[in-house]
This record gives sequence, C-alpha cells and structure tokens, in this order.
Amino acid sequence: MTKKQKQMAIRLVVSALFFAAGMLVEEKTAWYWMLFLISYLAAGYDIPLRALRNIRNGQIFDENFLMSVATFGAIGIGALEEAVGVMLFYQVGELFNDYAVNKSRKSITQLMDINPEYANLLKDGKEEKVDPYEVSVGDRIVIKPGEKVPLDGIVVKGTGGLDTKALTGESMPVEVKENDAILSGSINLNGVLEVEVTKLFDDSTVAKILELVENASFRKAKAENFITRFAKIYTPVVVSLALILAVVPPLVFGGEWGTWIYRACSFLVVSCPCALVISVPLSFFGGLGAASRHGILMKGSNYLEAMASLDTVVFDKTGTLTTGKFRVTDVDPVEGTKEELLKLAAHGEFHSNHPIALSVKEAYGKPVEESFIGSVEEIAGYGVRAELKDGEREHELYIGNARLMEQQGITITDQGPVTGTSLYVADGGRYLGSITISDTIREDVPMALKGLKAAGVRKLVMLTGDKPEVGQAVGEKLGLDEVHGGLLPGDKVGKLEELLSKKQEGMNLAFVGDGINDAPVLARADVGIAMGGIGSDAAVEAADVVIMTDEPSKLIDAIAIARKTARIVKQNIIFAIGVKVLILLLSAAGLATMWAAVFGDVGVSVLAILNAIRALAYQSNK
Repeated sequence: MTKKQKQMAIRLVVSALFFAAGMLVEEKTAWYWMLFLISYLAAGYDIPLRALRNIRNGQIFDENFLMSVATFGAIGIGALEEAVGVMLFYQVGELFNDYAVNKSRKSITQLMDINPEYANLLKDGKEEKVDPYEVSVGDRIVIKPGEKVPLDGIVVKGTGGLDTKALTGESMPVEVKENDAILSGSINLNGVLEVEVTKLFDDSTVAKILELVENASFRKAKAENFITRFAKIYTPVVVSLALILAVVPPLVFGGEWGTWIYRACSFLVVSCPCALVISVPLSFFGGLGAASRHGILMKGSNYLEAMASLDTVVFDKTGTLTTGKFRVTDVDPVEGTKEELLKLAAHGEFHSNHPIALSVKEAYGKPVEESFIGSVEEIAGYGVRAELKDGEREHELYIGNARLMEQQGITITDQGPVTGTSLYVADGGRYLGSITISDTIREDVPMALKGLKAAGVRKLVMLTGDKPEVGQAVGEKLGLDEVHGGLLPGDKVGKLEELLSKKQEGMNLAFVGDGINDAPVLARADVGIAMGGIGSDAAVEAADVVIMTDEPSKLIDAIAIARKTARIVKQNIIFAIGVKVLILLLSAAGLATMWAAVFGDVGVSVLAILNAIRALAYQSNK
C-alpha cells in the first residue's frame, strides 16, 4: 500500500467512527451536526475541491461534481446521514480500485538490470574504465568474465561463452570467437574478450530495449473509466432536470415552492451514483481477489476487463511454454551403444558446469569414476578435450560442437534433422556419435492451449529467440497456429505490431513471457502476462497480469474470472440505472417519497454490492 493509500485508509477509519457516533445521537443537536460534518470532511473533503479544480480546467461534469451535488443536495433536505454514508462508501470503493491498480507497479526501467554501468576502454594498450556513452565506433573495449557487454561490437581477440538470456530469453550460453558479432546486454561467462565497437551506446541493443519498454508503456491504451464517461451525460441531465423541477412548476403553473423543492431534492438524492461508484469497482475488486487466490495477480480492473475478450494469445518459448531446463532427448551412436556413448561423454564433461554438460551427466545417471579421468582441457568456444583410461583402453575424447569436429578433421556422419543442440563425441580421429539436448515442454501446456481454444481464443502464436527450426518443431508438437523464431526483442515488438493489426475488432491480444527480453512486448500487448514464479523482475513489472506459479493453464482461470466479473458488472449497471430512472420519474411525478429516493440510492447499492461479492466466489474446473 502506498503512502497516499495509507492516508486515505486512515481518513476512512476516522470517518466511519464519527459516522457511527453520529448515528447514536437521537436528536439533531449540535453534536449530531458536528459528528456528521467531521465524518463527511474526513472521508471526502477533497471531492468538492477536486470538482472545483476540474471546473476551472473546463471539465465540469465528472464523478467528483456529481458526488458533490448529490451529497450537498442530501444535506440540503436534511438527509445528513445519507450524504455522509454516500461519500464514505464512494471513497472506500475508490480506495479498493486504487490499491488493485497500483499494487506492485513500479518503474520498469529501474528493474532493467541489463544497463551496463561502465566499459573497459583500451587506450594506448592500457584499460580505462569509462561511461559507455564516452566510447566511439571503432574503439576497442575489454570484457572480462562476469561483466556485462556494454556496447555492440565484433570480437577481435579471445573466445568465451555469453549469457544472452537478457536478449533472447534462451538459457543456452552462446560461444563466441574472433570475428563473431556480440550484442550489448549479454554477460561474459568466461574468457577475456577484446571487442571493436560497431555502434554508439544510443544505438546499441541494450539502449533500444530500454527505449522500447518506455515507449511501449506509453502507447498502451488507457480505457476511460466507465463512471467518468457515464457522468459526462448523466450528471448534467439530472442536475438540469432537478433545477427545472424546483423552479419551473412554481413559476409557470403556480405550484407550491416547498413541494417542488422537496421533489427536486428527492430527485437529486436518488440521482446519487452510489450504486454504480461502489458496485462497479467492487465487482472488479472481487474479480481481482478471486484471481489472486488462484495465483494470478492482475494490476488493475482495466486488465481484468481486457482478459474477458481475448482474440489472440502470443507466447514466448523458453521458460513459458518450455521449462528452460535442458535434458538429453536423443543419443545417436555411430559406434558402440547409447550407454557407452553417454558414459564417455559424462566422464569427459565431469568437471564442467555448462548446462549441456549437466544434462549429459544427469542422463548418464550413474556415479562417474574420477580415477578414469586424466587431463581435461577446455577449448573455449568449441568444447573439451579429455584423456580417459577405462581399464586397458585409453581414450582421447573430443566433445563439443561441429566446429570442434571440423577443427580436428573429424567427419560427422549420419546426422539427421535436429530439434535441439547437438553435442558431438569423437575418440582420437574416430567419430563416435552425437547427443541431442533439448528444452522440455511444460507439463500443463497442452491442457492450457486446449483450454484457450475452448474458451474462444482464435489464434495461438509463439515468438522465440531460439533457432527457427527448433521453434517450428515445438510449435508443431503443440499445435500452434503460428511460430516465429530467431527473434531479438526489437523483432518481437515488430511481429507483435503485425499481429495486433490482424486481431478482430473489439478484441484483445495477450502476450505471455518470462524474461527481461520480453519486457518490451509485455508492455506493448493489450494485456502483458508474465510468469511470476520463474520470470525476471523486469518482466513481472512490465506485465499487466502476473501468473505467480509456473502454470500457463492459469490463463484459463484468468479468462473465466474476467468473464464472470464482466457479467456481474453489466448486471449491476443495468439494474442500478434501470431502478434509478424509474424512481426518478416517480419522484418527479410526486408518486415517490423521500423513502423511495433513499431506497433507490441505498437499497440499490446494497443489492448491487451483494451481487458484486459473487465475483469472489470462483472455483477452478481444472
């Protein structure tokens, strides 16, 4: 809760206490007036002030003006309890909505931890730590293990592995060598790299990501609050009618001034929007609460409303549709058995903590005999060379990528289609086979996709920074409508813009992702949905909806809750407006007393609130 929200909560507690004390006073003495006046001012002193400020700015008929006129009208006819109660409940509803919208919403850029703080600039053979903005195109910089790549460039010396999760969302490190291009925002895992800068910092990949996030968040449409739109028409109409009702009959037809002023005041009391201003935000708040109980955090009622009409759902791959954890999916020996190939690879990779090595050792599943392992040499950017002695047999293993095999003059044979990362194994000059390591699909993803289709989502799309062929294989397995691979953050935003232009009119597009690289698309989508259990802080903050578990199937619950809430909101709006119009007509005709006017306000409000509470009662069918 923000400081402003805490202050409002304290004001409402004080107001409620004085309101309760006032209700205990039997006669309208000075104490009665003082208690209710304090209660009114504590709850809503700022509403009339806000209405006056808006009037000065040319915005006359909004909910602040309507609340002021309605409560002043109630005070004018002596219904002080009504005036205070209306203001108190109105502010409670506003606080609920405010809290839901602002909770956990911080500046996106504060959490974008990919912005480099410095660059190691080479000058006359010496390193100098400078601001990345001071580096020019053609300058050379040094990037040490553990440091962020500050600017885009070309490797001129050294080899190493780069963690590119911040850019592509992919967990697999990228090996780089001389003449390879590298992007800012990556992290150097090992080896010292000397890089020639090819872009100024303002034009670098990391700067573009930050700019995309900021611009996309500004471009997100903010639906105007329903009550504000409604008040623009409703308020001037009821105020004008009340004025006419009070003045015209006595002047034109000779009616009693007291009678017609009483009718006009009744008209104003029933015109109070209490039922709407409480039940509408409370309905949304109930929906937000139901979602929270099911592990879904929605950052505002507008996003809950948007979830009710999804046309297209776009997914990131790694960490969203897949686990981001790699395992051996295929062992293809050319000589010997699968078990023998795995054994040799596991022993050769024993000292490595690379994700590929860990998945090979896990697939082997047996204790590694360290006594078998002789010298091990890491060949940066290629793989490892390991000497093993298994009984009387000695092995000179080369385990790594295709470039390592090519370097050693070893021909790769019988290599079919691959939908993952291949690890090649050779003994001396003999090629032994390959091991394929792939990401794994989340357990509940098929159910989630099936449920989304059943819920009426027209198109399911995947955008990924992984290789196109890998993305296509995953997409075909899951039955997705479209798959686009090999995308950087800027490419993803461009592709999303294209999908937004193709959605059905009046419908919305949601993007589901988990990484820092997903922040720009999360912010640009109609509804950005982050996987909070595994997602980065930046993705969670950029998103409008956060799934606090690692279950994409929660999307089905989110849509069901949103649609139930939307139905309740529509019911309350139709009911509240219908009853009020009826009593307004009866009041104008003199057929409804002040009691009817009070029922038209308080009674309708109570019924609408009871209906709104139903939004909390959602049970998942999964």
